[in-house]
Amino acid sequence: MSKIEIRKIGITLLDTDCIVNAANSHLAEGGGVCGAIFSAAGSRELTEACEKIAHCPTGSAVITSGFKLKARYIIHAVGPIWNGGKSGEKEKLFSAYSNSMKLALENGCHSIGFPLISAGIYGYPLREAWEVAVKAVKTFQNEYSDYTLNVVFAVIDDKIMEIGSEVLETE
Repeated sequence: MSKIEIRKIGITLLDTDCIVNAANSHLAEGGGVCGAIFSAAGSRELTEACEKIAHCPTGSAVITSGFKLKARYIIHAVGPIWNGGKSGEKEKLFSAYSNSMKLALENGCHSIGFPLISAGIYGYPLREAWEVAVKAVKTFQNEYSDYTLNVVFAVIDDKIMEIGSEVLETE
């Protein structure tokens, strides 16, 4: 049976088969989680790999090597920018998580590390972001119950971790 856990750890330190980058649609090096992943993986190598892919639409995900990370792969998932919740944000965020887990499965991964996608500079409200994340993971794990994909949410902020734990217990 697959597990879901929340750990207080930087995502680049996870020892999972793959980690997820909260990417922008141009797959360019950014700040926050994205910047940390590029830096730890090797900015030049990861930039070159992302330039070959060039674009990833909101709600989708693509995969590259993990380069210098412990993780074999980096899955680049593009979450939505929060626009009040009336522009399909929930569906696009759910899709970004689902597509990430499908890529993990397709590449033989049995563990995946996620940040809380779209909850940083994209402005998605924390509780709502957690609700979508947990629902997406549980839906995937139920749909693919014969496949073990352990999920770790890597957070470094106590408030985000606390809200995530509350949502995980109630969903």
